[in-house]
Amino acid sequence: MNVLVVGGGAREHALAWKLAQSPRVSRLYCAPGNAGTAQIAENVPIPATDVHALAGWAEEHRIDLTVVGPEDSLIAGIVDAFQARGLVAFGPIASAARIEGSKSWAKELMARCGVPTARSVPFDSPDAARAYVLRQQPPIVVKADGVAAGKGVTIARTREEALDAVADCMERRAFGAAGRRVLIEECLTGTEVSVLALVDGERAVPLIPACDYKRVFDGDQGPNTGGMGSYAPPGFVSPELYRRISATILDPVVAGLAADGIAYRGVLYAGLMMTADGPKVLEFNCRFGDPETQVVLPLLDSDLAELALAAAAECLAPEMVRFRSGACCGVVLASGGYPGHYEVGKEVSGLERLDPDVPAFHAGTRLVDGRVVTSGGRVLTVAAVGQTMAEARERVYRNVERVSFAGVHYRRDIALREVG
Repeated sequence: MNVLVVGGGAREHALAWKLAQSPRVSRLYCAPGNAGTAQIAENVPIPATDVHALAGWAEEHRIDLTVVGPEDSLIAGIVDAFQARGLVAFGPIASAARIEGSKSWAKELMARCGVPTARSVPFDSPDAARAYVLRQQPPIVVKADGVAAGKGVTIARTREEALDAVADCMERRAFGAAGRRVLIEECLTGTEVSVLALVDGERAVPLIPACDYKRVFDGDQGPNTGGMGSYAPPGFVSPELYRRISATILDPVVAGLAADGIAYRGVLYAGLMMTADGPKVLEFNCRFGDPETQVVLPLLDSDLAELALAAAAECLAPEMVRFRSGACCGVVLASGGYPGHYEVGKEVSGLERLDPDVPAFHAGTRLVDGRVVTSGGRVLTVAAVGQTMAEARERVYRNVERVSFAGVHYRRDIALREVG
C-alpha cells in the first residue's frame, strides 16, 4: 500500500515509525513531516490543515490509506474531503471531531449518555462568567471551549486567578477563537490517566492506558504545556477498572454518537481523572494523544496499518489489538523558554548515540544542510521499553543524556511515581 501520515510532530513520527513496520506498506509519505520522518518516509510540503490540497495530492499519488494526526485537520474536515474522493482516511469526520472542537458540545453529549464527568457551566459572556466565578469556591477550572493546543485550561487556586483566566480567554483572546466561549467546571481530584481507543463506528477497542505530564517543571510545577513526557501502562489501572472505563465511558459515547447519526471512526481519546467515585472524563480528543502515542505504539504488537483499515471498514475486532509485555517511558526534550518564548535553529547533536531500539520521535525539528536543528518548542520525545517500568525509565534517561542542543530542558521525574 501507499500510505500517507498527516502532520509534522512527534506523534506523527511515531505513527510513521509504526506503519513502516507493516509488511503491507510499500511507500510511506508524511505531510508536512519533519527531520525525523524524512529518515523513514518521503516528506510532502503541504500543510496539515490544507485539507483539499492534501486530498488532491493523495488522489493523484494513489494513496491507499491516510492516517491523520492533528486535531485541527480533523476538525477542518480532512476525512470528509478524502471520503468525497473515494479515499480511505483513518480518523473521525468533522461532525464527530466536534467532540474535541467544542467542549460544551462534548459535555452535552456526555450528559445525554450518562457519562461521568465534572459539573460544568458554559458562558458566552465574560460578565456572566465573572459573576459565576465569584459564587464558586476555589479551586476553579476555566476552559476555553475550542481547541487551544492543550493550553486552554486553567486550574485556578483563587477566584482572582479564575477571573484572570476568563479575561485571558474571552477578552485578551490568548487562545484566539477557541476562547470565545468558556466552561467553568468543578475541580476533580485524583490521578489522571489517558485511554486511547480505536473505534470503527460501532465498537471501541481501548489501547493500553498511559499517563502524561502537562506541567513544564518537575513536581508538576510551572505552566501547562503540550506534554513533557508520558509512560504506559500505569500500575494503578487494574483490569477491572479498565473494563469499567469501557462500559461507563467509551461504549456509551460511541453508542450515543451513533444514535445521533454520527458514525465515529478513528481514535477516541479519553482524558480521565480517577476520583474516589470512579473514573470521570476531563476531556475527549478526536485523535491520537501526544505524547501518549509515543509510549503506546512501541508496546503495540499488532500491525497498525491493518488496525486502521479495519476501523475504517467497520470490521475491527478486539482480538486484533495485541500488546507486548513490559513498559515504555517517554521524555520530551524542549527548547529553552518553552512554553513561553524560545529560540529555534539550534543544532541537535547526539542522536546517533542512542541505543538502536530507543527511538527519538521528532517534533520541532527540520533539516538544514544535512543537520538537524530545532524548529519548535517541543523538539523530541525519546522513548524506551523495558520489562519493568524501572528498567524503561532508567534506559530512557540514560539515552536522553546523550542528546543535546542549546537551551535543552526536560523533566526528570517522568514515571517516578511508578517506581519510587
